[in-house]
Amino acid sequence: MLPPGTFAQDVVIVTGGGGGIGKGIATEFARAGAAVAILSRDPVKQARGVAAVEAAGGRGFAVSCDVRDAAAISRAFDAIEAALGGVTILINNAAGNFPAAAEDMSPNAWRAVTDIVLDGTFFMSTEFARRRLACASGGAILNIAATYAWTGGPGTAHSAAAKAGVVNLTQSLAVEWGPHDIRVNGLAPGLFLHEDVPDHMKVDLENSDNRQPAGRIGQVHELGWAATYLCSDYAAFCSGHTFVLDGANWLRRGLRMPPFVPVREWLPPRG
Repeated sequence: MLPPGTFAQDVVIVTGGGGGIGKGIATEFARAGAAVAILSRDPVKQARGVAAVEAAGGRGFAVSCDVRDAAAISRAFDAIEAALGGVTILINNAAGNFPAAAEDMSPNAWRAVTDIVLDGTFFMSTEFARRRLACASGGAILNIAATYAWTGGPGTAHSAAAKAGVVNLTQSLAVEWGPHDIRVNGLAPGLFLHEDVPDHMKVDLENSDNRQPAGRIGQVHELGWAATYLCSDYAAFCSGHTFVLDGANWLRRGLRMPPFVPVREWLPPRG
């Protein structure tokens, strides 16, 4: 999508970049010349992410890091800077999610999602910003959001609330760090099929083309194209925006709605 070498001078962090949409985004940055650091707690996914980056022609580097731990994040940045140089672009993709009825969620279940999605995004972003401010250089942050940040949804109280916080945080930080040339945007994906989608969801995704206004689900590289654009100089005046990429699917509400299914009827039975 972008000219070769667009990110040749950039070092990009992708949290959760070893699988799914994170790996797809990391791959497109690598294809455009970036050095890409893959942050993950899983050594297998770290290796997968680095392999994808290098196969696309970029320099890959793996770091083990829990985004819920601010001290671990600081150490990860130190390691990346020592290996690749100063980080100029941050992709906050790490997430946790599982369907659950709100009344069944324990405090630990709630925090299992909100600590990664919202706290992790804040901790990563502020560590990035402090370092860019210290060297008087700008940069770009892209937060992976979700369309149910605006609508909510059954079985997603923890995730939807956390993603709503991420959308709001995107807006607040864009204004706060704008004078320092640090842009902050969001990307809200629709339905995308990738290797980390659970088996029980793959069947639905593979047969959902007739439920999409665009007549198909998305391709992961399309998310990578959107991510690289939003973090590039071609989007230099874009900040505080959350870009929805879902073929208009989240807007397809009308008078002829499908039958409503209560959350209890589609969740797994309680043990």
